[in-house]
Amino acid sequence: MKRSLLIIVAAIMVAGAFAQGTVKKVRVYEGEKVVFERYYSHVDSIVFVDIPDGMLNGSFSVSDTKKVHFAQGNLQATFNGTDWSWDFAPNQWTFIGNAAANNTITGNGTASTYGTVDLFCWSSNKTYYGIHKESTNYYYKGVFKDWGETIGEGWFTLSNTEWQYLFLDRANADELFGFGTVNGVNGTFILPDDWTLPAGLTFNSAKAKGIVRDNDKYYSNADNNNYTHNTYTAEQWSVMEEAGSVFLPAAGNRYTTNVNWPGSDGYYWSSSLKNENNAYFLYFASHDLNPSNDYALYSAKSVRLVKEVK
Repeated sequence: MKRSLLIIVAAIMVAGAFAQGTVKKVRVYEGEKVVFERYYSHVDSIVFVDIPDGMLNGSFSVSDTKKVHFAQGNLQATFNGTDWSWDFAPNQWTFIGNAAANNTITGNGTASTYGTVDLFCWSSNKTYYGIHKESTNYYYKGVFKDWGETIGEGWFTLSNTEWQYLFLDRANADELFGFGTVNGVNGTFILPDDWTLPAGLTFNSAKAKGIVRDNDKYYSNADNNNYTHNTYTAEQWSVMEEAGSVFLPAAGNRYTTNVNWPGSDGYYWSSSLKNENNAYFLYFASHDLNPSNDYALYSAKSVRLVKEVK
């Protein structure tokens, strides 16, 4: 089932109400709750945009010619004792951490208990999309198999250059991301290209908080307090999400069956190898953010899929 952007519905209702030289406020309600609000002086046309289930409505540039929508949550694989089922986490802030089945993987695509995996080793034709626990790169070499295949047509993992563009090269990049907590969970916020802050809320961007861009490759914060910059309740976050914001939880990483730094560090795979032993990923913590970090293929990380804007 698909849903249409609420702003388009609102625009249809008010498009004829604009008088030359006036400014109107478009306000969208869900019941009695305001879920979107923006000022307009002119509307040229109305375009319907269908947003499939599982996809967030924000649009993000990942190159000069390509934009994407993010998935509603991190990728998850759930084991019922026999088979795996794949889906997105129910909320953007949800992660499994040091629990089954992240810590009960027994081999290539197997686990000793029922549970859900959301930290995946490198995905190749030798592994079950990274549901593996071996600690040498030998087991992960081979043709890359995109995690998007587990969900369906059009879903894919951002490349290293696309992660870099998102955080370093798109217009006003350092004003379109930040750090903080959602529902008590630490993580990183990414705002869409056409971001407008919802009424009644605040957002402190990396630039506003003085996060320093080092060597034109990553961001650092000597104060080591990134996660104090923004705080949202689940209800407040629902408004931010409706406005297009993405949240990546600091879900940690996994080495064999040991989950490390859940709640403090975030590791998100790209689809790009650096060499035969290492692959690139997005890394963030309370002190920095690097969209082009790299490490061994056997280190399991989060996956947040995207779909190209059509």
